[in-house]
Parts: sequence; C-alpha cells; structure tokens
Amino acid sequence: MGLVAFTGNRFLADETLRDTLAARGLSPRELPRLGGEDVTAEQLGPHLSPGLFGDGGVIVDFEGLKPDKALLELLAGAGVTVAVLDEAPPATRLKVYEKSGEVIASPAPSKPGDVTGWVVGRAKKQKLPLDRAAATYLAEVFGADLAGIAGEMNKLALLGGPLGREEVARVVGREPPGDSFAMLGAATAGRPGEALTQLRRLLASGEDPFRLMGAVVWQYSLIARCVALLQEEGRVTEAAAATRLGAKPYPVKKALEVARRLNETRIRGHLTRILDADLAMKRGQDADAALERLIIQLSV
Repeated sequence: MGLVAFTGNRFLADETLRDTLAARGLSPRELPRLGGEDVTAEQLGPHLSPGLFGDGGVIVDFEGLKPDKALLELLAGAGVTVAVLDEAPPATRLKVYEKSGEVIASPAPSKPGDVTGWVVGRAKKQKLPLDRAAATYLAEVFGADLAGIAGEMNKLALLGGPLGREEVARVVGREPPGDSFAMLGAATAGRPGEALTQLRRLLASGEDPFRLMGAVVWQYSLIARCVALLQEEGRVTEAAAATRLGAKPYPVKKALEVARRLNETRIRGHLTRILDADLAMKRGQDADAALERLIIQLSV
C-alpha cells in the first residue's frame, strides 16, 4: 500500500508504472485509471479503500492538471496503492510525494547517442536481433519519440533473422531528418553530395529555407569563433572552448569539428559566400536554389 509517483518521460513513466505494479502483484489493466475531469475527491473516494480481498489500487494521471493540497493529502492517506503518473511535478508536489510515499523517476535520453543506447538496451531486453547501425537509424528517424521507436520495435519483433540498418529502413520506410551541422561538416570536408543530401532532407521535412539560412549564419559564426580560438590557443578541449565562447557544449563540439578543417583565409571566404547567398534570398531569388549553390560553394 501507499502512494507511488512516477515522473519523467511520459512513455517511460507509464511503462515503469505498469511494470512496478505488476511486480507488486497488481494488474494495471484491471485497476481503475482516472484522469482529466475525473480526478476529483468524489470520483476517487470509492477507489481509495481496500476491498474484501485486501489491497486494491488506483492509477491517477495528472496530465494537464494542478491538484490542490487537499487532493494530494487524500491520495497520501489512501488505504490502497495509489500510482500517480506525473511527468514534471513542481518542487512542492515532489516533496509531498517523497514525504508520503516514493518517487520513481524515468528520465528520457535526449542526445542522439543516448537514444541509440536506449534502443540497444531495449532490443537486448526484448531479445531482438537489432544491430547498432539499425538502432542508430531508429534514433535518427524518431529522435526523442520513444513511443514511436518502441512501436516500430514491436513490429520488427515479428520478423526473423538479424536486423541491420537496411532491413529496418525498409520496414520503417522513413528517411532520417537532415542535420545542419552534418551538412556543414560534409561541405567543409569536400563531400558536396552528402551535404546536399542533408540539405534536401531538411527542406523536405518542412524546414523553412530562411530559417535554415539563419541557422547556417549562426553556426558559421560559431565556427569562425572556433577557428580564431584554435589559432590563438593551438589546441583546445570542447569544455574549455564552450566556456571561452559562452556557448553550450554540444554545438561547440560540432563547430570545432568543422573549424579544425579550416583556417582564417577559408573561413573568410565561406562567410563572404554565406553573406552573398543571404542577400540573394532576401532579394527574391529562389531560396532553395540559393541554399544549394551555397552548399556546393562551401564544399570546394
């Protein structure tokens, strides 16, 4: 008995809730589940006392709700197991959970590498023969949509044999979204085909070309600052560069990867080409074509 709050990523928290209740001898499917307008003292009252056969339970979903103190106290004093699904409770509510019961957090992976690791771990748990390249593909296609990934993995479980990237891509049938840093990295490495592929994926996914140009300007300004920092310091760690530049570590890491291929002369040339493309777009030239020309120019 008692109150158990499940916080964090909604998909993971809901999944953890079901696993936890099952491990405690309760069937999540058979327990009443209340959410929205049903989360009231009147509606919850009949479910908060044990039945003839001992401990019962109820699942309470706080999505979109702001429960008051009286309702929280009612749940905390229940004579049955109360499983609360609350993705991001404020500090005051979290203290109530910790004081009255327990909190089980389910933080979600956010970076692409972390999502890939989550997919790999889930595949092992499901005994799904999914290789890491296929896991990376799912992370690229779905991003932080863990529920979408889990749904595809359930479908893939019906197939036999090893599952590589190509096999999984055929089943899922989606192109990975473009990556603007990957686009610039490929361009500065002299791989125009790869850079154009990234650009076209970005545009096909609905990215506004003017917004994309704004991202290129911002990213290249960071790259230029990294080039200057490398010339000044010689070698610099990603953490030190982020501190010096006052930027977040991930974009600085990506900017440094590009900056290490450049020098002052090349970065000045690239910035001039970016300015010309930006002006061309603002003067009414075809935005998509201007971006494609720019990417090719950055690749030579």
